Amino acid sequence: MADADPGPRDRVAAALPGLRAFAIPMRTRFRGITVREGALIEGPAGWAEFSPFPEYGPRECARWLACALEAAWDGWPAPVRGRVPVNVTVPAVGPEQAHRIVSGSGCRTAKVKVAERGQPDAGDIARVEAVRDALGPEGRIRVDANGGWDVDTAVRMLRQLGRSGLEYAEQPCATLDELAELRRRVDVPVCADESIRKAEDPLAVRAAGAADIVMLKAQPLGGVAAALRVAEACGLPVVVSSAVESSVGLAAGVALAAALPRLPYACGLATMSLLTGDVTADPLAGQAGYLPVRRPPVSPQRLSRWESDPAPWRARVVAAAEFLGAAVPAGPA
Repeated sequence: MADADPGPRDRVAAALPGLRAFAIPMRTRFRGITVREGALIEGPAGWAEFSPFPEYGPRECARWLACALEAAWDGWPAPVRGRVPVNVTVPAVGPEQAHRIVSGSGCRTAKVKVAERGQPDAGDIARVEAVRDALGPEGRIRVDANGGWDVDTAVRMLRQLGRSGLEYAEQPCATLDELAELRRRVDVPVCADESIRKAEDPLAVRAAGAADIVMLKAQPLGGVAAALRVAEACGLPVVVSSAVESSVGLAAGVALAAALPRLPYACGLATMSLLTGDVTADPLAGQAGYLPVRRPPVSPQRLSRWESDPAPWRARVVAAAEFLGAAVPAGPA
């Protein structure tokens, strides 16, 4: 008789001895960090990534761990497409650098970071204008404020930035009530990101009338299967984005985007360009605005270059495992 499939705690116990940690410098500061850190675990289905950001506590990390356990033991649904359209991500840099990033990307869609703390509004406007110049009139621009504006500021800024033509604004305000009010005051479509991935109930955005589009990320939602359930329950168009992972983590996002029945928007998965290296020999890098649907293996040689102390990551895994039972969002009732 075959051995019974191990439960989550048994999977954690099996993964801990072989856990490997990495720390890869970033080309540009992003979300306030300059080094992307994480852990890799291996299971019967392959290598998987666990890389919650440093400020996240064990309860929030449990979803990220659930995603890693799914990838390492269960694998992902069969894809319905062989490649995924992607956008280039433009950090909160000067207009000249923004123009260079977009021009060299091969993408026809750009996500531009705005509302960076300590930067003036004029810098956001100049950055978006530079991106429009690089893309030309047919390219698509979306802005991401990471909840950095209040409603009045968002109204003012989206009216100004909208002169460059905006596909949508990602998480312009922090709360669902603010997003719902903003939608009544502007014509720019609103996309919810943090309101989905950091919420106790990721489906509340639908009930609040707070978004036109939802941003889904595999790790923060507890895995590909869980994110597909959220997409179905929300009933809104979906954009899949990364959490700035290595190619091992990115593969889960690509699998999610590849499995969605409809994919009307380019996805925020071309983020390997933000890192100076990778743990694979064949990174998931965008080509002419697309990513292939594949799962690159870990390269021991590449990993050794970026390897870091695994002990803190083992501790984070153990702490997160205590909350695994409540980690994965439920599907539709």
